[in-house]
Parts: sequence; C-alpha cells; structure tokens
Amino acid sequence: MFQPLASLNNLVLAQAAGAAPGTFDLVNMVKSIEGFGIVVAAILGIMSIYSLGVMAERLVTYSRANKASRQYAASLRDLLPGGKFGDAVELSKKLKRGHLPKVLGLAIEEYSRGVDAVRTKGPRDVGDFDVIAAVNRAVERSSLRTVNDLRRGLGSLATIGSTAPFVGLLGTVWGIIKAFQNMAATGSGGLGTVSGAIAEALINTAFGLLVAIPAVMMFNYLTNRVEDMQVDITDSATELVDFFMKEGREAK
Repeated sequence: MFQPLASLNNLVLAQAAGAAPGTFDLVNMVKSIEGFGIVVAAILGIMSIYSLGVMAERLVTYSRANKASRQYAASLRDLLPGGKFGDAVELSKKLKRGHLPKVLGLAIEEYSRGVDAVRTKGPRDVGDFDVIAAVNRAVERSSLRTVNDLRRGLGSLATIGSTAPFVGLLGTVWGIIKAFQNMAATGSGGLGTVSGAIAEALINTAFGLLVAIPAVMMFNYLTNRVEDMQVDITDSATELVDFFMKEGREAK
C-alpha cells in the first residue's frame, strides 16, 4: 500500500536533487541572466568600474596632497621668518599638488605684492587692513577652488551609492515579471515553478548592493578626508594672516 507512495516520494526527491544544482547554483544563475537583465548587469558593471576608478584616483590624490602640504608647511617655518616670500611663492608652484601650497602660496604672493605697492607709494603701515583684507580675499578664493578640486568625483560616488540598489532592483522586478508571465503561459503554479526564476532575478539586486556598499563607505571616508584637509587650510591660513599682521606692526 505504501510502496507506490514511497516510490513517488523518492522520485520527487531525486528530481529536486537533480534540479537544485542547475537552478540555484550561483554560476548557473548568473549565466541564465538574459535580455533586460543583461543590460542592468552591464550598467552595474560600468558603475562599479567607474566608482573603483574614482576611489583609486582620490586616494592617490589625497596622499600626494598631504605629502606636499607637510613639506611646504615645514619649509615655511624657515622661509617666512627670514622674509623670503619670493622663495615661498616659487616653492608653492613646485608643490602645487598640495592643498596648503595652493592656498598659502597665493596668500603670500598677494601679501608680497601689497608690501611692494606700499613701499612704492610711500610710507604707510604694512599692517593696514587694505593689505590684510586683500590677503584674506586671496585665501577665500583659493580655498574655495582647492576644496572644490578635492571634492571632485565624490558626487559621482554618492550618486552611484544611492542609485545602484535601485538599478539592481529594476532588473529583479523585470525578472520576477517574466517569471510570473512564464507561469501564466505554461499554466503551472506553485512556488517551485517560479522559485528558480526569482532566484535568478534577485542576482541583479545582489549586484546592485555589491556596487553600492563600497561606494557609500568610500564616499564617507573620502568626505572625512576632505573635511580634515579643509580644517588644515583654515588653521594654516589663519596662522599665516596673524603672522603678516604681527610683521606689519613690527615694521611700523
């Protein structure tokens, strides 16, 4: 009595065991992506390659900027007290990869021109606010440009991090729609009929998350790096302006 039922159960188990590797194996599921799913996967691949390129380029740029800035700050400790403003400006042009040379070099150049103008026109206080105000404006202009350059590419990382999951979800939704269409066309029902197709469709969502998670993490990390460099710019520029004001009062 129970032999036919046992045979039927064994047949079902054998079919399931044979179908599982072909249906739920990751490699086979990736290979089974077709049509619109391939387009979505290609878009995610392009987004991933671009984001990795931005990450690598920004990391190298920030490393070089910090190295050049440390070198320039160390050199200014000897150049400024000796009044070697021209040498400081020339050094800033050589170390132009650094964020501090870009800002402080322009400020020193502006101050040097202001001092020369004061000496040419006659005896005036070098520490007058017209010279210092010109230096402050130069610092503000160069700081905005420098920070903007440091942030280049971060907006793209933020966009990729926020949109990649939705791009993957679009491919998943399309795959699920196809799965139910196939179920309706064949007239068969049940979870087993669509489970393989749904699993294949979810691959796109997994791809989207794999693209988005590193992009978001690196965006936050690189943004913190930019904020740290922005603080260095502000502190160094303030210290430089204070030095100019003290020098102006001493030269009075």
